[in-house]
Amino acid sequence: MITLYHAPRSRSGRFIFLLEELGAPYEIKPVSIRRGDGSGALDAANPHPHGKVPVIRDGETTVFESAAVALYLTDKFPQAGIGPAINDPKRGAYLSWLAYYAGVMEPAWMSLFMKWEVPRGTAGWVKADEVMEFVHAILAKGPYLLGDNFSAADILVGTTFAMFLGGPMMPKTDLLEAYVKRVIERPAYVRAKARDNG
Repeated sequence: MITLYHAPRSRSGRFIFLLEELGAPYEIKPVSIRRGDGSGALDAANPHPHGKVPVIRDGETTVFESAAVALYLTDKFPQAGIGPAINDPKRGAYLSWLAYYAGVMEPAWMSLFMKWEVPRGTAGWVKADEVMEFVHAILAKGPYLLGDNFSAADILVGTTFAMFLGGPMMPKTDLLEAYVKRVIERPAYVRAKARDNG
């Protein structure tokens, strides 16, 4: 049984989506987190070292950070087919998207939001417009980040786009709008939203 440490309306909601896609046995343990508006607080019941979510527990194993949780769960429950196995030719692209999401996309969007200049050639990430050009080029080739195959990378990226598409950080395009629709119309997403909202 997987335990998901979860705060409503946070990044951990997409892991309800992932667990539903995987058909994995899980339980949700609600925790408090610090919010951007100053509400919330650190929760002693939350095993994340900085009081954030998502975190999962699987027996004696604790995993935190979105990309790590996604990889752990898709490797543990391969029968769902949304995390390419080690011998799958798409495995490299899958690992790259998980790392790219955490190490390039999120820093790029945060830099734009905070109005930080990204130092060319020295930062480990690029400007947000370069990220979006790359995403557009990939999605123009297939319905999902791995082409025809929906994966946990689409859960991370697609749910982020669903939150911010059309805002100042992420201009809406027909391609991105169609991608988000494909992701959030999945039955597992609908079930997850119902559980996220209590």
